[in-house]
Amino acid sequence: MTDSFDYFIVFAEMRTGSNFLETNLNALSDVACHGEAFNPHFIGYPNTSEILGIDQQTRDRDPGRLIRMIRDDPGRLGGFRFFHDHDPRVLDLALDDPRCAKIVLTRNPLDSYVSWKIAQATGQWKLTDVKRRKDARAVFDAVEFSAHVEALQDFQVLLLNRLQRSGQAAFYLAYEDLQDLGVMNGLAQWLGVRGRLEALDQSLKRQNPSPLVSKVANADRMAEALGGLDRFNLTRTPNFEPRRGPAVPGYVAAPETPLLYLPVRGGPEIQVRKWLAALDRATIDDLITGMTQKQLRIWKRKRPGHRSFTVLRHPVARAHAVFCNRILTTGPGSLVKIRETLRRQFKLPIPGDEPGTGYSLADHRAAFEAFLEFVRMNLAGQTAIRVDASWATQAQALTGFGDFLPPDHVLREDELPAMLPDLARRAGHGEPPRPEVAGPDMPFGLAEIYDETIEGLVAEVYQRDYVMFGFGPWRAD
Repeated sequence: MTDSFDYFIVFAEMRTGSNFLETNLNALSDVACHGEAFNPHFIGYPNTSEILGIDQQTRDRDPGRLIRMIRDDPGRLGGFRFFHDHDPRVLDLALDDPRCAKIVLTRNPLDSYVSWKIAQATGQWKLTDVKRRKDARAVFDAVEFSAHVEALQDFQVLLLNRLQRSGQAAFYLAYEDLQDLGVMNGLAQWLGVRGRLEALDQSLKRQNPSPLVSKVANADRMAEALGGLDRFNLTRTPNFEPRRGPAVPGYVAAPETPLLYLPVRGGPEIQVRKWLAALDRATIDDLITGMTQKQLRIWKRKRPGHRSFTVLRHPVARAHAVFCNRILTTGPGSLVKIRETLRRQFKLPIPGDEPGTGYSLADHRAAFEAFLEFVRMNLAGQTAIRVDASWATQAQALTGFGDFLPPDHVLREDELPAMLPDLARRAGHGEPPRPEVAGPDMPFGLAEIYDETIEGLVAEVYQRDYVMFGFGPWRAD
């Protein structure tokens, strides 16, 4: 605690140099940085069980209690690192407190993305001995990178706006600033602590010092994809331009027909994508995705008479599909970390691996009800886990679309056999295909467990969607 601040928060992301920054902060005699104190999957560091006597379960019940312990730790200015997907309740507590020092660490998003892909490939997230360095090349994915940039932009804009509205200033650091001893000691002076660094810590080594292009296996594809992005400065400004709210890279356009699909996560995405591809006798790989706002505007200008649409799914069917496809399973598309946290912290009664023969219908119903209880708390801001788009309210998804492109048509899943061919006929197709109907979820279909109790639980969780869109009780067609 100093005359200027009571504690600090470092806003950063993976692969931005936050470990190196923390190491140097902890080298100051009167500073203590407690790692990722509010990571929903662990507390502080992957192998620790508590911070200042507060365990993870206590932290999740009351994040303010851990903040107070860090703030009141005598003799040292305490703080922690915070990423955009950490406990959202902490944001309000820290951003509304002028006695909390805000440090914002940024890095060129392309550099951080490539570093993240290499770390994923090698399993090496820190390097202290260059002799143990593992080598790999990143594979650039344009859609994944667009989503990466969008998430960073949204979070930076949120921070900037909240600080502006409250009249606060942050200490901004770029990745390159971390190698400047003068800047690091300037940070110590700004924090109001007495300690200073005589030299920067040398224990952590830069893992991938070679030029960016040489670290990417498909560098030509990367250059082609980046050529379509808007030009903006990603390294020195406290927020990224252009400011974007909706998840435009997730929009899906038909290869030829001027139809644009705005997916609501957890809905019948596969069925709609297959229909869009079949419309132009193409494959799903031929669909146009990963567009930026600039590219989408060009797409629209080149296609007079274009129409956009989204599809709503009944909240009961959507919640069950998300549970089966993203939580119960451990395959591609599943939320493995959140799944494990739900099992460990929320006692979600599901197997550690894929459900097998011992997983009964009664087990499935109990697990689904437990998942609904978690979602209820999660949407109410009572958990440390981020609100994933696949179980966020559909009303919120449409609000996000409206920030850039309100859809021309808001369809319901049960209307698709009639409405999608009608849209295609308006776009010039004489005999358009009919969309596939989503099959039952696995390992048990919703109809096998559905009753008034399930309906009531979902209606309580998604009351906003029921009211906004007029949903009644679910019925199996």
